[in-house]
Amino acid sequence: MTTFIDRPLGTDLGASARSGAETFTLIRLPDEVRDALGGALAEMTDPLDDIDHSMTRWMQIFAQLPTDLLQKVLDFGRHIDTAGVALVDNLPVDPHVPATPLDGNPAPDKATWVAEGVLLGLSGLLGEPIGVLTEKAGRVVHDVIPVAGGSKSQTNQGSEVFLNFHSDITHDVIGRYDIANPDFLVLSCVRADHEGVAGTFYADARDISAALEPTVLETLRSPLFRLNAPGSYTRDVASDTEVLSDPVPLISGTNEYPEIVIAANGVRALTSGAQAALDQLQGVCRSVAHAVYLRPGQALLINNRKGVHARSTFTARYDGQDRWLQRSYVRRNLWDIRYRVTPENRRVHY
Repeated sequence: MTTFIDRPLGTDLGASARSGAETFTLIRLPDEVRDALGGALAEMTDPLDDIDHSMTRWMQIFAQLPTDLLQKVLDFGRHIDTAGVALVDNLPVDPHVPATPLDGNPAPDKATWVAEGVLLGLSGLLGEPIGVLTEKAGRVVHDVIPVAGGSKSQTNQGSEVFLNFHSDITHDVIGRYDIANPDFLVLSCVRADHEGVAGTFYADARDISAALEPTVLETLRSPLFRLNAPGSYTRDVASDTEVLSDPVPLISGTNEYPEIVIAANGVRALTSGAQAALDQLQGVCRSVAHAVYLRPGQALLINNRKGVHARSTFTARYDGQDRWLQRSYVRRNLWDIRYRVTPENRRVHY
């Protein structure tokens, strides 16, 4: 069983900056629960034909989890003082997994929907999965796969470069990219990378704030930074030019329960002091991060506001057996982003 490594990234030993505090949650399904869940999910036909009906059915299925396990997932999503990341282990998998697509799109020959059921069933316990037109064409299931043309990019297509600590953000015409963005991400493993070395790292904003010098933290709490729009947006909409947000702080909220936002595609500091603080921030993220190396049958629940996440480098071979995760964007409340909804689909936003 793969578990979190409770140590700073790149070192042999370390401890959380919040001594005694929960830094992650581990939820493991018993074999009989896994098998019952898999049997129910295997009966579903294409769930994306009627996503609202499917979400209702998945809710029924996942509500039959043992009460203690179900509460762990629900508590992860609803309480401010819980860990920012959770690993759900021993989940059901599809009986046959086709070749990993080469283009980052869904596999056309995937015959069963167990993986999608796991992804969106867990998502439904946290909130409502949504699509964004400029991210994976508005799909609610994102296939996160290395793509040769994006191997060195700071996007989910990358593999050759370390994907820096970041939040998943959403370009927004209001000038803020940290409002309509997902509250949670769910990452479910369909296939691991060849060598099993691709790590997902999570750094909690509470740990980050505790490890920063007070003057640096004060700078990061000031509106001295502009976020670049996601790489998918700048690539597909803006001809690979920067599209910067209004000035924002990177850390906000109370000292006890801070929120953090970092753009993977770049953050532009407005002063030299802000740049120095930004440089220190990435280093501190590495020093307090915890890692997990996902395998099939495991899903990672990530709070996109309590912390930031990253991904290590790994070797992509583009041979149909590369790393393949499925991802969802989850909002606790769709009402707050109603100004972005598309007329064609109530779950898909601009």
